[in-house]
Formats: sequence, structure tokens, C-alpha cells
Amino acid sequence: MVILENTPITKLNVPGNNFYIKRDDLLPFSCGGNKVRIAHEFLEDMKAKGGNCLIMYGNSRSNLCRVLASACYMEGIPCMMICSDDPDGVHRKTKNSVLVGLLGLEIIYCAKNAIAPAVDEAFRRAASRGLIPYYIYGTRFGTGNEGCAARAYARAYDEICAQEEAMGIRFDYIFHASGTGATQSGLVCGHLVREDDRKIVGISVSRDKARGTGIIKCGVTEWFRDEGKTLPPRFADEIILADEYLAGGYGEYNEEILEIIRTEWRRDSICLDPTYTGKAFTGMLSYLKENNIEDKNILFIHTGGTPLFYDALELL
Repeated sequence: MVILENTPITKLNVPGNNFYIKRDDLLPFSCGGNKVRIAHEFLEDMKAKGGNCLIMYGNSRSNLCRVLASACYMEGIPCMMICSDDPDGVHRKTKNSVLVGLLGLEIIYCAKNAIAPAVDEAFRRAASRGLIPYYIYGTRFGTGNEGCAARAYARAYDEICAQEEAMGIRFDYIFHASGTGATQSGLVCGHLVREDDRKIVGISVSRDKARGTGIIKCGVTEWFRDEGKTLPPRFADEIILADEYLAGGYGEYNEEILEIIRTEWRRDSICLDPTYTGKAFTGMLSYLKENNIEDKNILFIHTGGTPLFYDALELL
């Protein structure tokens, strides 16, 4: 069972602004991370729609696949993973891929440009066994279920607002790693509903601004439709996705990112990783500096994936 509970917000010892961190990496299930919240929504949606076989997609670094595989194993739900290679055509072994492998699920390997046929194959296998498949991303092309994923961080936004009230503080900016766009879509939804004036900044770890923003717009639109709420006409103006800090693309990193990871381990005992959180934290610091933002209350959401920190130890 995917376990959800409030995660702590603590102060960081980072100069230049008043930095806080929300520790979603401490969610007490399958090594934590934002994907615990998102996996919960996918599983509830699958059950509501009558599915009994979960099909997921990611590559060997995927935190979401680790969490979903854990949850399916514990609940006895048949599960298949479509695993794409890296842009260079290599399937790399990671701590996440080892943990997923220990759960004994069926893995369909494919090239990055052959995901749709792999989804078809997963559906064929499920149907041949009399199962009702549920693909977390909707259609074979990965569309149609964006509102479900966004729901996780629309709920988390309410949690953050309640914590602000309890702490007697208000955050001017919320930063996070933006990959599939689900976390940012949800945060923007919560922000729009409350009509507050803070800035939510996603640091892209994989996609360029045009593609990433389009996916986030879709997630916001679908969530508002699912909730029966009226979408503000200029909602897209609230989507801030910074793609200047990609360091070459998904899974790529540079020495600046590694040094920030070292620094945060020494300074705040925080475990960041080069794929998601370390890249986002580095991008956040650059964004604030480049935009001359000082003396503000900054919240960084630690979206987790602790196994990826251990992948990076030899690099560090």
C-alpha cells in the first residue's frame, strides 16, 4: 500500500535568501519521493476504472517505476514495465533498476523512439492472460491521463499552505524538479484555485520549455475538467518552466551539479541526485542569481529518489 502523510518543511543553511525544503524524499514508502504521491493517484484511478494489470513506463532511473512496482507487488497486482534506453541507445543498470528487478515484474525493453509499439505489446500480453490493462499515461502515445497525475500535487499544495499557516511563514517562490510535468501541473492547479500571488518555478530536468510547458498546460486543463472547476483564461501565464539548466539532457550532469550535491550533503545533510534534485537545486540557485532575487522565502520541494543519490557516490 502506498503510504501518504504530511512531510516536514525545514530550514536550510543556504545564503542569499531564506531557504526551506519540503522533504517528500521522506515519504515512508519505497525509498520515498514525489512519485509516492503520484503512484497513489494512479493506483486509485486504475481501481476506479476496473483495471487489474498496471502498465508503466520509464527508464532505468525511474523513481515512479520503482514505487509503482513496490505497490503492485505488495497488493498482488500484475505489473509490466516498459523500459526505454538512454538517448545513446544503452540500457544502464542503476540502483532503481536493481530494486525494480527484485520485485520480479515483467519488463519490456525498447528504444526511446519505440515506446508506442511497446505499449501495444504490453496490452496484447495482458489481454492474452484475461487481464484488464491500465496504462498510467493513457493512450499508446502517452496522453489522456494527465489530470490524474496532477491531482497528487494539487493535494500537496493544500498541505504546503496548511504548513505555512502553522509555521507563520509565507513562501514567495516554490521550486522543484520538473520532468514528466505532473508535479508542476498539480502545484499550478493548487495555486490557481487559491488565487495566491507566489511563483512556482519548475527547473526542467529533461524537456525543452516548449514541449514541457505544453504537457503542463494539458495536466492543468485536465485536472480542472476532472474537478468540474472553471479554468482561469490566462492560466498559462502562471506556468514558469526554466530549461536553461538541462546540462545536456535527461540523466546528464556537469561538475557544477556534482559540487552542489557535495555541498548540500556537507551543509544540510541532504541527499540530492544528478538526474533530478541536484540538477533542480543547482538550477534554482542560478535562476535566483540571474534574476536578482534576494531576501525572499524560498521553498524547494525535495522530490526524492534516494537510490539515485547512491548511484552518484562514485562520481562525488
